[in-house]
Amino acid sequence: CLGTSGPNSSKYWWGRAETSNTYFNAGAFGQPASAPPDTSTIHYEKFWLYRHCSSVQQRDRQAQKAGQLFSGLLAMNVVFLGSAFISSVIFNHVAITLADVWILLSILKVLCVSWIIYYLLGTSRQPHAVLYRDSHAGPIWIRGSVLLFGSFSILLNVFHIGYSAVLIQCKSRVEIVFPSIEILFICTQAFFLWRHSKDCIQVQHNFTRCGLMLTIATNLLLWLLAVTNDTIHMEIESQLREVEQRFAGNETTSCTCPNTTICKVFQKGYILLYPFNTEYCLVCCSVLYVMWKNVGRRINHHHVPHIKPKFKLQGVVFGPLLGAAAVIIGICVFMMYQIQATGSAANRQVFVMYYSYYIVLLPLMSVGAVIGTIIHALEKRELDTLKNPTRSLDVILLMGAALGQIGMSYFSIVALVATDPRDLLNSLILSYSVLLIFQNITQNVFIIDGLHRQPSVHAVASELPGKEENTTSMSMLELGQEIRKVSLSYIHSYSHLSWKRRALREISFFLVLCNIILWIMPTFGAHPVFENGLEKSFYGYSTWFAIVNFGLPLGVFYRMHSVGGLLEVYITA
Repeated sequence: CLGTSGPNSSKYWWGRAETSNTYFNAGAFGQPASAPPDTSTIHYEKFWLYRHCSSVQQRDRQAQKAGQLFSGLLAMNVVFLGSAFISSVIFNHVAITLADVWILLSILKVLCVSWIIYYLLGTSRQPHAVLYRDSHAGPIWIRGSVLLFGSFSILLNVFHIGYSAVLIQCKSRVEIVFPSIEILFICTQAFFLWRHSKDCIQVQHNFTRCGLMLTIATNLLLWLLAVTNDTIHMEIESQLREVEQRFAGNETTSCTCPNTTICKVFQKGYILLYPFNTEYCLVCCSVLYVMWKNVGRRINHHHVPHIKPKFKLQGVVFGPLLGAAAVIIGICVFMMYQIQATGSAANRQVFVMYYSYYIVLLPLMSVGAVIGTIIHALEKRELDTLKNPTRSLDVILLMGAALGQIGMSYFSIVALVATDPRDLLNSLILSYSVLLIFQNITQNVFIIDGLHRQPSVHAVASELPGKEENTTSMSMLELGQEIRKVSLSYIHSYSHLSWKRRALREISFFLVLCNIILWIMPTFGAHPVFENGLEKSFYGYSTWFAIVNFGLPLGVFYRMHSVGGLLEVYITA
């Protein structure tokens, strides 16, 4: 475990970091051999279980696995504990109350905020703490989503505080303290992810892993609470019924929202912003997971192109036009649905219109995804098989989030086939469910295949600046090696294959706009799967409410995450 001795090796006297120049220059770790960093800055991991390993590198790998295991166990125990509390609130309102869950989550959030502040002021400022940054982690659209959804989540908690303050005579003080702590947690976490989402931290490995996993577990519990806790929604509905009873001459309760504008604003604002909180928690979990995977990671830059393709709206015409038409029509359908379906008696025709829009749009999206997958198969671009935690997570999230819509669709199919599938509305819902399953599968195949393709030569070469002639010969040699990795047949037949790249960009942009409108409609309150009453009458209110509360947030997250994957496919094409 003391490593090798000689002029090409060194060992710190305190035993915390050991390095080997020969191993590093061989390209096993770190930057290219053309410009290797000072190897004395590398901090290899140590763990007491593996202190007798034969080599420094083997001990480092084993210590990394052990650190990931123990931090994962920490997160698992926290999630199970919080899930037990939340489940107890659902099934036993007396023994465990919602205030108890809020207190537990507040303690976890205070711990997370304390660790984040320590990371910002202590860990990240240590010498040689961040030697590498993952260029694939934390793309701008992900960090922008964190800021956007975080801002909406802050407004949500402000409305929650205002609503509780108006009804302070019948509300617990915890209902004001809990949102205040969550605002602090959201602000601190959003700043942390915006500044440090690309970090590959090289010091305090295990403490950083535990802090990241604790934060992931806290976000998962906040998401679980948001999915299962619909008390305020039910409370507002009951208050509306009480107002109707009051106008009818019946008695009223003391805890009713007064007929003032400010109280109505708090109610409407809370309902409108509620879905964004679930999205914020899921997005933060994905970014934090990538950071957790990157702890102690030493990136080999040999395979990373020096020029990364950027987003340019060039060479696409039909995709933006068809996508814009889908968005405009979808907004009109959504507005008509919101006006009619949220009334006292929902019109049957509004459900027919809503599902008809989906039945027209989903096949177009499926056909586009199938054509794009066929074009990928015809292309000569090589597959990118190198290790990439961000891409691996994207694939897992796409497959996992799609289960929400696919699961709800299968439940709807069973309910509709068992009742009356020949009815007009039932047949539309049945067709919608089948098409939704097919569209999710085809789109996932198209995105995942595109994410594993190397950027085209044209996409990389078009980003070369004019001053590239002044670069060193070594840089030009490396760039030539990257270009030669792409198939020579693709280079020679460039003029014949250009239509494939154009088709991929058109399809990707069309699917981006379609997924945006399919994200907007359920996010801002269009939930016909619960409001049409067909599945609810078949499964019962409680069962279908749980299914919808589980599937809808995943479906919304799937649409948002698909936009990011499709933009990546568009850029690399």
